[in-house]
Amino acid sequence: MELNLPEELLFPEPQFARKNFYSLNGAWEVSLSGGAWRAVKVPYCIESELSGIGECGFVYDLCYRKRFALPSDMRIGRVFLHFGAVDHRAEVTLNGTLLGSHSGGYTPFAFEITAALCDGDNLLEVRVHDDVHDQFPSGKQSPREQSFGCFYTRTTGIWQSVWLECVPEEYLLGVRYFPNAERGTVRLEVRACTEGDFSAEITYEGRPMGSCAGWLSYKGEFEIALSEKHLWECGAGRLYRVRLCFGKDEVFSYFGLRDVRYEGKRFLLNGKSVFQRLVLDQGYYEGGVYTPASDAAFLADIRAAMDLGFNGARLHQKVFDPHYLYLCDRLGFMVWGEYPSWGMEYYDLAGLGTFLSEWKEAMERDCNRPSVVTWCPLNETWESLSDTRKWRDVRFVDAVYAFTKALDPTRPCVDVSGGCHGHKTDVADYHCYDGFALLQERMCKAMRGEMDFLKMYCEGDGIAYAGEPQNLSEFGGVSFGGRRIEQTQCVQEEVAWGYDSVSDEDSFVQNYERTIRMLLACEQLSGFCYTQLYDVEQEENGLLTYARGAKFSEDGMRRIREANRMPAAIEASQK
Repeated sequence: MELNLPEELLFPEPQFARKNFYSLNGAWEVSLSGGAWRAVKVPYCIESELSGIGECGFVYDLCYRKRFALPSDMRIGRVFLHFGAVDHRAEVTLNGTLLGSHSGGYTPFAFEITAALCDGDNLLEVRVHDDVHDQFPSGKQSPREQSFGCFYTRTTGIWQSVWLECVPEEYLLGVRYFPNAERGTVRLEVRACTEGDFSAEITYEGRPMGSCAGWLSYKGEFEIALSEKHLWECGAGRLYRVRLCFGKDEVFSYFGLRDVRYEGKRFLLNGKSVFQRLVLDQGYYEGGVYTPASDAAFLADIRAAMDLGFNGARLHQKVFDPHYLYLCDRLGFMVWGEYPSWGMEYYDLAGLGTFLSEWKEAMERDCNRPSVVTWCPLNETWESLSDTRKWRDVRFVDAVYAFTKALDPTRPCVDVSGGCHGHKTDVADYHCYDGFALLQERMCKAMRGEMDFLKMYCEGDGIAYAGEPQNLSEFGGVSFGGRRIEQTQCVQEEVAWGYDSVSDEDSFVQNYERTIRMLLACEQLSGFCYTQLYDVEQEENGLLTYARGAKFSEDGMRRIREANRMPAAIEASQK
């Protein structure tokens, strides 16, 4: 498989890139729980082998430090320090000056450091507190010392890129794109730190497509008619390049010309019915936990999914790296933007502010990415995972849905994937890991509007199926059953598991083919998501191994691919 990485991945954030930046990834020092300083490689979490630490026990407090000299070509204007993600609460100091703090283990943050910089060496320190037992989003990170069940190795500390960025005194803060695929236009909402002259130039494969210019006073809107229409489609991520200028500030960006919505029961991409053939991607990597050894791993996973006949992925219980999403944008690979909502207590409204604050940052980071076709803020909101006597408060779910739609009305929102829906959702979404016969029976009921899925609605709330589009966003999870796994410091389980098991490849593929054939024949089903693309630690129910090795023969892979690519009944439907 040829893996050619685009030049845009040189920038930490391809969606809003400046040329004058300086990476701080690489060699740092870290002190765990006040202990001795040790060498660590950033941006790998301390639990990972690639960090050079490999500490799998609980570490609630740690401190990073790094000395650096500012490059001479960055000694102009203002300098900002950026963090892609630090789990969970970070307090940042430069040369003894407190820059600020940030809570939220999955979202980016930045501080201006101009006044705190010194000539020569600078000392950067990052103090981190992280305890997955507190009520904040932590996804699939294990609340026990070791991995077990569907909970995996924790991610503590810095796990995405750290970099410096130089900007002029007057600079752009951000841009939001609103493409109109039918009209062939794009509307820009632009924000700046002050007032000044603004311009934007759009190109496609080097050819001019349109431009705008005008006076920008902190915030403004501009609409551009594109001279050529190139739609973003599945398998064809046709991206328009954008050059934004505000005074002396120059930013490079991009967007895709596409429209997503539901009409009746059908999911429409650019007005065309498209069945979402998704696969679950949990964003775990052997040796790196949340962070792979290189961006080539991102590309390999996307290519592997596409080669198996999937046209997208549900990004499960994690906010993925911007480089992964840029590659999805380039390749025309649809994704659901999810938040790692596990770790929250859904019956307790006291945690709502914490969740919404972090979810807002994730949405704002990814709102311009054409690959993100659905927002999915919550997963399996039913009883508290640790106390079955406590039922979640439906107002939590209702508030998250309303907040999501207020921030971005242009995308569908699944209020809850595979759990108790609230009073409003754009998609009636359900999970089902039953065997073929029972899954078929439940799907037949669903097509009649008679939902029979685990805790899809909460008794007593008066909420029921109201005719929304349907999506089976988790099913499958089949393993080859009972294999003893190699014991490691981070993994508790002795036997690999799946939701179901078969004895050999032919049994697996035959079951896969008949299941996919049955689902694609469901006339009101808008999409599915198979669990899962690859194994994760002790959960060995992927189509690939955790090391991304093949589990099936070439013929087996061909049969899986051909099954996924069969036409879906709803794609031919006009209702």
